[in-house]
Amino acid sequence: MGDIEKLEVRDPARVERIGAHSHIRGLGLDDVLEARAVSQGMVGQKDARRAAGIVVQMVREGKIAGRCILLSGEPSTGKTAIAVAMAQALGSETPFTSMSGSEIFSLEMSKTEALAQALRKSIGVRIKEETEIIEGEVVEIQIDRPATGTGQKVGKVTLKTTEMETNYDLGNKIIECFMKEKIQAGDIITIDKASGKVSKLGRSFTRSRDYDATGAQTRFVQCPEGELQKRKEVVHTVTLHEIDVINSRTHGFLALFSGDTGEINQEVRDQINGKISEWREEGKAEINPGVLFIDEAHMLDIECFSFLNRALEQDMSPVVIMATNRGITKIRGTIYQSPHGIPIDLLDRMIIIRTVPYAEEEIKEILKIRCEEEDCQMHPDALAILTKIATTTSLRYAIQLITTSNLVSRRRKAPEVTTSDVKKVYELFLDEQRSSRILKEFQKEYLFNEINEAIPSPMDTN
Repeated sequence: MGDIEKLEVRDPARVERIGAHSHIRGLGLDDVLEARAVSQGMVGQKDARRAAGIVVQMVREGKIAGRCILLSGEPSTGKTAIAVAMAQALGSETPFTSMSGSEIFSLEMSKTEALAQALRKSIGVRIKEETEIIEGEVVEIQIDRPATGTGQKVGKVTLKTTEMETNYDLGNKIIECFMKEKIQAGDIITIDKASGKVSKLGRSFTRSRDYDATGAQTRFVQCPEGELQKRKEVVHTVTLHEIDVINSRTHGFLALFSGDTGEINQEVRDQINGKISEWREEGKAEINPGVLFIDEAHMLDIECFSFLNRALEQDMSPVVIMATNRGITKIRGTIYQSPHGIPIDLLDRMIIIRTVPYAEEEIKEILKIRCEEEDCQMHPDALAILTKIATTTSLRYAIQLITTSNLVSRRRKAPEVTTSDVKKVYELFLDEQRSSRILKEFQKEYLFNEINEAIPSPMDTN
């Protein structure tokens, strides 16, 4: 069982993929929500991480649904990293949807429908139901296989609790589950009567001296008390969007896998909302408000902002986190300027978290973490040069040079990246500042050049 558990945890496809924020494991906070200097892949931004930790705590307690948070700061100050860290801290039980503000303009549906689907993907529903189970310690198993090798297997199992012991006949499906889970005498198991699913909880404490039947990963549990047959509450977690799709398509739940969900009728959503409200009153369901993260929020237009403003006032709404690196700029779709390109009435609803530029030592630590993530051995002198490049250009550009310089060093079969490798890729790949400088110097040699053309004023009717 120990080997099986390791295989389930390790996902080769996930291990091989290295993303821009794959090194982040959480917000790096202690028990009192104080930010550590370097922890869980996060470096610096202590105030922003502390504020994000408070938001995460409020989301877990369900006290911040329908709120809007803005991560504001200069480029390369860790806004998206903080959002990813919040998703990691919340865990898989809390729905987390991430999208870019420009995505809604490229989808084959209206902007408001794209936002509505994103909002409902971020709202979880815990549906409770009772099921009958058999729980006990396996005393003896007898499985009879046909002499011909074909046909159905038959068997019996003896289960006991601290108060009773009973024999059960096993069907072919249950026998296959027993063999798959490698059930043996001394195991504590549960059998779902409705589905026939067999789950192994561990080994009985009375068998703790059976060294031949135990391993390093063996878990010992007490023998169950009371009757063998019990009623147990089972909780299924789904999102509102999944319920929408299942109830609005002829294909049912298969539409979830096809990806083409299309626009969903508002009447369907209203009926689902009404049914969920009934289940909440009866205690059959609970709402689990999740998080919707919108990067590049300044790319949204006034129609989207108006829709979000109204959506946040509804009973069932998630926490909306936006990120932007814009200052005072125009609100898209209007002629008016506003901080971050977001309307004032929506800004008034927001809790704004500020991110600040990284110090040189923090940049060096981030680059060191990225080198470890990409399995890149870098000489301290090369890391110092890369840090200097990051301070004069941008952190994103320096991170890109890690991969390229690593490839150059591998090409010459060197054990680590040296300063010559970093200098070589620095000359090969331009940063934004050098590229702009070259464009200004050689602008006349390009096909189109508008920099010297007279730009008419707004009042010039000609």
